[in-house]
Amino acid sequence: MSQRSMSTNSDQILLKAKDIEVGFPIIEGFVQAVRGVSFDIIQGKTLALVGESGSGKSVTARALMGMLSERAVVGKKASVEFAGQQLIGLPEEQLQKIRGSAISMIFQEPMTSLNPLYTVGNQIIESIQAHRKMPKKEARAEALRLLQEVQIPKPEARLDQYPHQLSGGQRQRVMIALAIANEPKLLIADEPTTALDVTIQAQILRLIKDLQVKYGMSVLLITHDLNVVRKTSEQICVMRNGEIVERGLTEEVFTNPQHPYTQHLIRSEPKGSPPPLQGDPPSSLKGDQIRVVFKIRHGSFFNRKTEDLVAVNDVSIKVRQSESVGVVGESGSGKSVTAKAIMQLNPGNTKYNDDAEIILDNENVLRFTSKDDLKKIRGGKVSMIFQEPMASFAPAIKIGAQMVEQLLIHKDINKNEAKEISINMLQRVGIADAEKRFNQYAFELSGGMRQRAMIAMALSTMPKLLLADEPTTALDVTIQAQVINLVKDIIQEYQMGVIFITHDLGVIAQIADDVAVMYLGSVVEKGPVNKILKNPKHPYTKGLLEALPDVNNLDAPLRPIPGNIPSPLDRPSACVFRTRCPNPCDNCRNGNTEMGLIEVEPGHWVDQCCINCG
Repeated sequence: MSQRSMSTNSDQILLKAKDIEVGFPIIEGFVQAVRGVSFDIIQGKTLALVGESGSGKSVTARALMGMLSERAVVGKKASVEFAGQQLIGLPEEQLQKIRGSAISMIFQEPMTSLNPLYTVGNQIIESIQAHRKMPKKEARAEALRLLQEVQIPKPEARLDQYPHQLSGGQRQRVMIALAIANEPKLLIADEPTTALDVTIQAQILRLIKDLQVKYGMSVLLITHDLNVVRKTSEQICVMRNGEIVERGLTEEVFTNPQHPYTQHLIRSEPKGSPPPLQGDPPSSLKGDQIRVVFKIRHGSFFNRKTEDLVAVNDVSIKVRQSESVGVVGESGSGKSVTAKAIMQLNPGNTKYNDDAEIILDNENVLRFTSKDDLKKIRGGKVSMIFQEPMASFAPAIKIGAQMVEQLLIHKDINKNEAKEISINMLQRVGIADAEKRFNQYAFELSGGMRQRAMIAMALSTMPKLLLADEPTTALDVTIQAQVINLVKDIIQEYQMGVIFITHDLGVIAQIADDVAVMYLGSVVEKGPVNKILKNPKHPYTKGLLEALPDVNNLDAPLRPIPGNIPSPLDRPSACVFRTRCPNPCDNCRNGNTEMGLIEVEPGHWVDQCCINCG
């Protein structure tokens, strides 16, 4: 193991973990998830645990809090000393008093931790009363203060709402409010920004840092995002296969990594750019004036009203053969809805405008209404990689059977030929033991392997257009690099067009030829990726780039875009960005301008309202 000094004699150690070993019995025998892990967490400092999925990071964190499953076997030599108290072997009743009080945890996905049947306020109040013996009225006032502390908009209203009524960023803030409710000494943050767009990520990271300073907390940060680690932590432990392979001061490890695995992680960070397009290839898809409206019904049974929710507003997009077009923007900007419009996968209450065109093979697919016509595009001419493969694979049907079924629908081949194509494609995307995986269920594969299997299924029909919706979100940096390289290879090999939807601008820089920036259903800036990233014109694009951690200036504060993206039901008049614009012109501020893209340099288009803003 490569290691450097992580503390000085003047540092006060809050938690000392030593010889942590955790295993789980399985049918085939025994799996050792964590092997002899040791580290110190310094008072008021942040220690980052990084590594691939399955490296043992989350199991280690749960071991510290005594939150392992009943099946888990903890090594006899394991020791977790917290503020002078030994936690290993402590009775559950005493551990419960420490959890949520002295030690709190923020989980990766709040919806798995927040009770969907209880309001946000009730859950925070219950936590306060459990640890601080406070009357309910006072606890409610404290809950309101905490929501204000984590900067949730309209905190009074949020108290009485359920988790599903909040956005992803708001739910994450609620989890943080719960975590700090009892002013813990140690905050464990397990992938707190995964799947959040760049601006919300910046807001959450800055919030955690501000709260850390205010309360003097120590933070154990678990993440696969190396930029986040470098920006927010003082110390780092790199884990692989349940072991710590390198540790030390964060900047020293990044500047001069010693272990080959650490070097591999750093090399895997998105960088570079795709090869330039040759000539002017023919179009794979051309979309003009795409407008997507959802018919929303609300009100009582006797007073039911229907309201139009404009999710996408007059978007135009063009994708050529062998070209990758990146689509970026915050959650709620309309990225996925635009992609689903191409395959008519939006819900039944969707209405498209009569003037809209999505041209594929000289046909407007928005005019397809029959099942036979839709079969031509869904999984045939157009394939889609979804953010979460488990939402696409049928859990009770083997992966191979699903791939074969799709091929039989779209190709004039027999079952044996379909099986051969499927296994070959699984091999092509880098899945080892392809024949074995062919006969497995989706839940039997790792996250990265499921993503590869989904890519294989999407490519098996040789589509003209590939829609990749956040294909690398929640993947660790090494798997992410593999998926990006795979998509780049298949773009060239099969000469297909790709629409790549992501909130990760580092990924966009590496894979996209052109990029479209979306905000509240509209494209506000588009053009060649190098022009957009190096010379952004729209204040929103500038804000997205400024929200990224600056690894060249570690002391620079994170700069999230102020405010939140408005609801499509409450769209600002005229320019949709004017409510968050840092420097709106007079006409924009007063709502007297209309949106519309103008060309500011060859191929570089920007919303006309915002040329004089920001």
